[in-house]
Amino acid sequence: MANISIGSLDFPKVSEQPVEIVERKGTGHPDTICDALGEELSIALSELYIKECGAIMHHNVDKALLIGGIADPQFGGGTIISPIEIYLTGRAINELNGKRLPVEELAIETAHKWLSENIPNLDISNHVIIHPQLKPGSKDLVELFERFQLKGEIPLANDTSFGTGYAPFDDIETIVYELERALNNKEFKKDHPYVGEDIKIMGVRNGENIRITIAMAFVDKYVKDLNDYKEKKEIVENYAYSIAQRLTEKHVDIFLNTADDEENGSVYITVTGTSAEAGDDGEIGRGNRVNGLITPYRPMSLEAAAGKNPVSHIGKIYNTAAMDMAERIVSEVEEVDEAYVYLVSQIGKPITEPQVCDVKLRTNKDIKGIEEKVRKIAQEEIDNLPQTWKKFLNRHFRLY
Repeated sequence: MANISIGSLDFPKVSEQPVEIVERKGTGHPDTICDALGEELSIALSELYIKECGAIMHHNVDKALLIGGIADPQFGGGTIISPIEIYLTGRAINELNGKRLPVEELAIETAHKWLSENIPNLDISNHVIIHPQLKPGSKDLVELFERFQLKGEIPLANDTSFGTGYAPFDDIETIVYELERALNNKEFKKDHPYVGEDIKIMGVRNGENIRITIAMAFVDKYVKDLNDYKEKKEIVENYAYSIAQRLTEKHVDIFLNTADDEENGSVYITVTGTSAEAGDDGEIGRGNRVNGLITPYRPMSLEAAAGKNPVSHIGKIYNTAAMDMAERIVSEVEEVDEAYVYLVSQIGKPITEPQVCDVKLRTNKDIKGIEEKVRKIAQEEIDNLPQTWKKFLNRHFRLY
């Protein structure tokens, strides 16, 4: 049995505290692009290893760097002067029994596929260069991985680390998450192609007032002039209001592209729909946590979960497991209003034997009366950890 501790949340709800801050970096943000390419590469490598080796082999491709290009956006359509460069680096088995495995070719192919599907105004032939730099892992970590993986045993933690999760989202968390998802919805883009994918949302709540600041890259070829930009900006603002007002009874203010200097014609337009073309660089692990948000008022891990191997890397599986555990506890134990979960591993020990699984609950009931239900859920989630890799390959978790 796992070392499960169950206690109370003895501080006010975040949603009832005077101030709260929540952030989300959208699909086309340079940091999110790095997370996405790292995670998609891990999935592709896992599928390759299963096909060629019969099991997922050691890999950690959780290092990626995006170096922004140079662009000249103009109303009606500008140009890319210098391309974006993306370095996909990390560790991956590239040979088995003398047979070479095409891991770097797979990195390029996977990156091109994701970029084509998700940043449609980015020409992958001319606007971006992918640099794969994948080397085999260190002997000790590879041997640790193979010690269980090739024998079909319970995975051994490849790091001493921790994961955290909580549930449920409160109003401002829901607004920030759902608003970015709505603005980046592909159906919405069909009628509003000028909405780029680089959408960053910051939510600030002061008491009962919520301020939502949106930075959104407009696609220049769909914007005729400054007046057209203003009109389209108003459309987006009104749509954002309609989404937010459905999700809360609190007062909401929406601010879009507040750095614009409309009097001098300086506004946020891009050629490709992402600031990566000129305005910003990116790095894996600097964006959203595994629940899709950046929440400084909640427990968070600083791990770069995207790209880590889905079998034994604690920085990935314990964070998602803690999130799943918290969500199950809140949804299945009606007496629980809120749950925080903390999991800690020890390198070389089975992933099903955390040093501690600390579950904190907010409930009006006596914890002793619900402790058995909560412990049962926690133990089930821990016991299921060896199968968690399947959820990553099925994209059950959205890590970007």
